[in-house]
Amino acid sequence: MAEFLVKMADERGHVLEQMESGVSEQEIKDRFAQQGFYVYSVRTRAGVLPLGSLKGRKRKLKTEEFVIFNQQFLTLIKAGLPILKSLDLLAKRQRNAYFKAMLENVQERVRSGQLLSDAFAAQGAGISRIYTTTILAGERSGNLEEVLARYISFQRVTLTFRKKLLSSLWYPALLICALAVMLTFLMTYVVPQFADLYSSLNAQLPPMTVMMLGIGTALQHYYWLILLVIVAIAAGLYLWIRSESGARTVDTVRYKMPLLGTIWMKYQVSMFSRTLSTLLTGGLPLVPSLETASRSINSFRISDNVEQAARRVREGQSLAYSLEESKFFPDLAIEMIEVGESTGALATMLNSVAEFFEEDVQNSLATALQLVEPLILVFMGVTVAFVLISLYLPIFSLGAQMQH
Repeated sequence: MAEFLVKMADERGHVLEQMESGVSEQEIKDRFAQQGFYVYSVRTRAGVLPLGSLKGRKRKLKTEEFVIFNQQFLTLIKAGLPILKSLDLLAKRQRNAYFKAMLENVQERVRSGQLLSDAFAAQGAGISRIYTTTILAGERSGNLEEVLARYISFQRVTLTFRKKLLSSLWYPALLICALAVMLTFLMTYVVPQFADLYSSLNAQLPPMTVMMLGIGTALQHYYWLILLVIVAIAAGLYLWIRSESGARTVDTVRYKMPLLGTIWMKYQVSMFSRTLSTLLTGGLPLVPSLETASRSINSFRISDNVEQAARRVREGQSLAYSLEESKFFPDLAIEMIEVGESTGALATMLNSVAEFFEEDVQNSLATALQLVEPLILVFMGVTVAFVLISLYLPIFSLGAQMQH
């Protein structure tokens, strides 16, 4: 854990400065704010970097890593070990320094009397709201083991589904990379060679050849400027996408894309259904489950719709009617949720909705890729053929002139 210099004031207005250990500046601020102090500043101790500023992959808490921790945590609890002892054992075995410091902080908070859910919630964005809400439901019901087991099952199904989707995109991505490498080689090496050849021959060149030679020559002489512009545009797009307005625009564009927009919508519906099913199965009431699910979805459009549905449910409307009012969710999902509400098996039916749409997404994506992959291959062939024809066309013309 890193050390920070904290400047704060107590209720009487006395200003204090002291060194404190913690995971991040925000964690230190939250800790003393809860104790009634007014925090002026939290500064890193000279020569010591906070764990939040560590570079590289070790700083990032991967989902797979967190699932493995919870599986081990569940095993230790089932074996009869206290929560504090379990956290201590797992923290000592952690190789990820960021996660280790996080677990140590959770352990300290639990030892001081905080609930386990509150201790994890204090760690900030590194821990999902679904997890802390699920743990809280388990603590209230006294059935933490079952809740943890359901959360682990939920994460495993979600990870498996995402891996299947990503694996299906590998081949199109490789084709696009191959096309980029091929065009880079042709335009930066082959085309300039032909440019020198035709310059020495003083031959009359067709317009398409002149255009291709001009592009190749520009790439050869100004590649650094072109790379700089590309990097600047990429950095600008990255910063824009990370902003709320940019993220909302990208989210809107995703749904409007032909074919892929429908697949993305079904994927988000399946993730929402499985998340809500997990929260309800853990014992959380419907409205808090909807509110938690809306904050856990990575799509602004569906998150806004779920948040509006939560308000309607709080006013007394059914979930199916509330979602139908959004004019966004598929009719089949609405009908299945309505059946689940009427039979008292909403959580089970939501799980069925998730399974149905996950399978539908996989089949739709496979069909889309069967159409996209040949198009990419055709585009590669046409592009390379155009480049080669434009380069060799003057040779054919010179050969014909020599025969005459």
